[in-house]
Amino acid sequence: MAIDQAVVRKELRQFIAEAFLIGDDQVEFSDSDSFMKSGIIDSTGVLELTAHLEEKYGVVPADAEMLPSNLDSIDNLVAFLQRKLA
Repeated sequence: MAIDQAVVRKELRQFIAEAFLIGDDQVEFSDSDSFMKSGIIDSTGVLELTAHLEEKYGVVPADAEMLPSNLDSIDNLVAFLQRKLA
């Protein structure tokens, strides 16, 4: 199943804003910004993020996939979902 990258980016950005920024409109981040380095998501937040990926997209990251290269930015998440749902 191919994904619509624009739609997924928007959905992920909305989830991040609602779950981690709690409506703080002052926090701006680009699709390539690291969630961890920006202080948007901590290690506990990664678990919440992976639960969201499972619930919304049916994707469960394996332990070996729990890496920043897969989960630490909007760009990385979109690429990861694209690979998993291809």
